[in-house]
Amino acid sequence: MFEGTMNRIELTYQGPDQVRLDLFVARELSGETRAMVQRLIDSGLILADGNPAKASLKLKGGERIQIDIPPPREAEPLAELIELAVLYEDRDLIVVDKPAGMAVHPGAGIESGTLVNALLGHCRDLSGIGGVVRPGIVHRLDKGTSGVLVAAKHDHAHQGLAAQFEHHSVKRIYQALVYGNPAEDSGRIEGIIGRHPTDRLRFSGRAKNGKRAVTRWRVKERFGRITLLDLRLETGRTHQIRVHLTEAGFPLLGDPLYPDGGRINNLNDPRLRSMINRLGRQALHARTLGFIHPGHGEYLEFTSDPPPDMTELIAYLRRSAAPSPAAPINSSSRSSCSTL
Repeated sequence: MFEGTMNRIELTYQGPDQVRLDLFVARELSGETRAMVQRLIDSGLILADGNPAKASLKLKGGERIQIDIPPPREAEPLAELIELAVLYEDRDLIVVDKPAGMAVHPGAGIESGTLVNALLGHCRDLSGIGGVVRPGIVHRLDKGTSGVLVAAKHDHAHQGLAAQFEHHSVKRIYQALVYGNPAEDSGRIEGIIGRHPTDRLRFSGRAKNGKRAVTRWRVKERFGRITLLDLRLETGRTHQIRVHLTEAGFPLLGDPLYPDGGRINNLNDPRLRSMINRLGRQALHARTLGFIHPGHGEYLEFTSDPPPDMTELIAYLRRSAAPSPAAPINSSSRSSCSTL
């Protein structure tokens, strides 16, 4: 499983309280996760008094613990020299402006050209995530969504960022172009999101089993039958914005997966319809990302403008769109108006 020169560490548990072997080692090795310690134990690389031991072994005091830590092995995705728009980089993390059309991870039918491939080619100082030389992806953007994304370079940074996303303390603001004209200027959508009951590629607020999802929205500009929204995520579920707005009756322009209910056919402007069709993706951009740096503890915030396809569409709407009556956004069973 592991190859290369081992880094040997020897410890002695002083007691006096009993403690599990895996908890003790994870506590002493601040840069390693408990899952990584478990893999080392399962591979026979952690010995207690010279003998292989189970993770659940209770240490009572005086035990000599020998730990052999292997060098990070190469990741399966290949490094590729792909140009990246880097907004910030240091020894702990990297922040990029992901283009629309780039998948974050290799997956079914996508083996190259992903953000992970690009980060492997760009970063020369990855120390490994979970014993593998790879960037630590703590959040994702859909392939068709552009915008700001952060990745960790080592386990400690990965844990620090992941904890912030888990506790919903990260500032994430998106911009979206949607069909419709909300009656209110701001609001909040809350419900559950899970796998669609019949379409496995989609997610739904009507799933039998789902997780709580909260999206705050605010009107930025109105263009008649189309509106530009600012959206702030309180949670980070898969396809959250796309599901919430589609089911509220305000689907995103150009979304190839979530239907617009024929809204594009109701637009009288053929050039506008053509511009939307040329998007080939949902008109959604991750504009702002703010978090506490897991190393030095300072707050960092990054912002990027929407890419040219959205920018040109917004400029055209400003020049030519006519006003139309507003309609209410369906904010699910529990709702309240609030600002971003």
